[in-house]
Amino acid sequence: MPFESLSAETLGDIYVGLLGLAVLLYAILDGYDLGVGVLLPPREEKFRDDMIASIGPYWDANETWLVLAIGLLLFAFPEAHSEFLQSLYIPATLMLIGLILRGVSFDFRAKVAQVRKRSWDLSFKWGSLLTTLAQGYMLGIYVTGLRTDIWAQGFALLAALGVTAAYAFIGSCWLIMKSENELQEKAFYWARRGLFVLSGGIIAVSLANLTLHDDVRALWLSAPWGYLLMAIPVTCFALLVLCAVLLKKLPEAKGKGEWLPFFIALVVFVLCFNAFGISYYPYVIPGQLTVMDALSDANSLRFLLVGTVIVVPCILAYTVLVYRIFAGKSEKLSYY
Repeated sequence: MPFESLSAETLGDIYVGLLGLAVLLYAILDGYDLGVGVLLPPREEKFRDDMIASIGPYWDANETWLVLAIGLLLFAFPEAHSEFLQSLYIPATLMLIGLILRGVSFDFRAKVAQVRKRSWDLSFKWGSLLTTLAQGYMLGIYVTGLRTDIWAQGFALLAALGVTAAYAFIGSCWLIMKSENELQEKAFYWARRGLFVLSGGIIAVSLANLTLHDDVRALWLSAPWGYLLMAIPVTCFALLVLCAVLLKKLPEAKGKGEWLPFFIALVVFVLCFNAFGISYYPYVIPGQLTVMDALSDANSLRFLLVGTVIVVPCILAYTVLVYRIFAGKSEKLSYY
């Protein structure tokens, strides 16, 4: 049997790495299309049509990474999966309701009478907002170690707003890259506003994060990992300052460099995720369960790894193919 020589510790690292990859790609790929949904303007129908067209070929496939992440958590770390859902059953349900609203609205907006189209567009917007707030809240409670006290609830609410701002920012950067004319001008405006909110959120979450777990604070304040971890928010702010400069100059650049704000947002997401991973490894649930505590049976994981090494590259290849096929400015969305 392949992989039979892999130890339980190695399997744990492989699966937590795959889980991290799935969550990161979901946060980036579904993050921007959730952000576009949050930004939908209630009154400008043409903007709404063009914005939804910009994510139309991608948004459903982007959610594949969420399904993969939940599947990996379930079969590789079943105890963590159980603890997570028991503590976050209500926000997880709200997230699913938001995702369902998005899916239903995306199709129904094109099939109902014109006078009811706006209602489904708003349903798509509120479904997106509900999803982002629920995901941010779940992230906040997760980081606290699934605590339920007032301080943890306050941190979770801060995280809900921060994640929503981050998604809206990367969504506006996506629109800069995919849209033209008036909508692109509006996207530049949204990105400039969102950049400052995101910067404030990074500061607030970073400071609050140091108060949650003694071992995390010790790691951040010790050498050599502390230097690396401190360098990450500094680099993020340098990139955001660069992005602010670009957002002022790109409207006059006649289409050159429109991809740069989205690329910078992507790098900031990756850096923040790496800081999170370094801070909390080897915990699957911070302060509660380590990778080895929550790991499933090693023989089962070796067997499932055979399928995993086939499925994950296929999903990656499909994702790359979709983005290559629909590269460039978005076109009018067609429903079949």
